[in-house]
Amino acid sequence: LRFATADLSNFYLDVAKDRLYISAVDDARRRSCQTVIHACLIGFAKSIAPILPHMAEDIWQNLPFETGDESVFEGGWPAELMTFAEHDTDQWSAVRNLRDDINKQLELARNDKLVGASLDAAAYVYAPNDEIRSILDKLDGDKDLVSPSIKTNGVDELRTTLMLSQVNIVDSIEAVKEACDEQYVGEGATSGCFVGVKKAEGKKCDRCWFYDDQVGNHDLTYDALCQKCNGAIKVWERVKDQKFELVIPEEQPVA
Repeated sequence: LRFATADLSNFYLDVAKDRLYISAVDDARRRSCQTVIHACLIGFAKSIAPILPHMAEDIWQNLPFETGDESVFEGGWPAELMTFAEHDTDQWSAVRNLRDDINKQLELARNDKLVGASLDAAAYVYAPNDEIRSILDKLDGDKDLVSPSIKTNGVDELRTTLMLSQVNIVDSIEAVKEACDEQYVGEGATSGCFVGVKKAEGKKCDRCWFYDDQVGNHDLTYDALCQKCNGAIKVWERVKDQKFELVIPEEQPVA
């Protein structure tokens, strides 16, 4: 139950939407996510079969792809599921704890109508713990929205994991306080990091909704979009052999 609600639904699938909706159709970010979801679906159905046989069988009979087995109870446990790398519990527990602490500050900013969606915000984080700081540095992505990513693999990075337009890892509590208004800063109860949030800088990309300083600053086909989204649309146009029509939704006021 915890895996289905907390790990899969509340965290992984929430974060994965960016990769599935925004990435180019043949992008490794998107294809790798589809592979993981495929594996999770097979593994989840097999795992719950002994205790929830009817639900497991219902899932199996409605899979949108061929498995080679007519029933969830056939074929045993798929050997390929055991070939995946071991889950890095320490790393992702630290990231999820930080996510919880930042979300608390975001809620305050949202109540004051400073931001609406989380992508309207930027976060500043000071990690006094060397181990946590090392984890955050490893997941700290490029400053601008570029594809392919330079600093990370484009998948495991703080911007998309926390669903914030900008994440700034700083070296002191004072740096957090200087960047953010005092009512939106505080020491995280679960991560131990000192965090703050503010309005994101730059212009909002009209496709992915991330803010970036470089939107509109380059001679791109779609000037209102970031470089990453321009690239994704170019791939879509090539695959579909048709011109993409950009429909920009009306800006909604912060509720």
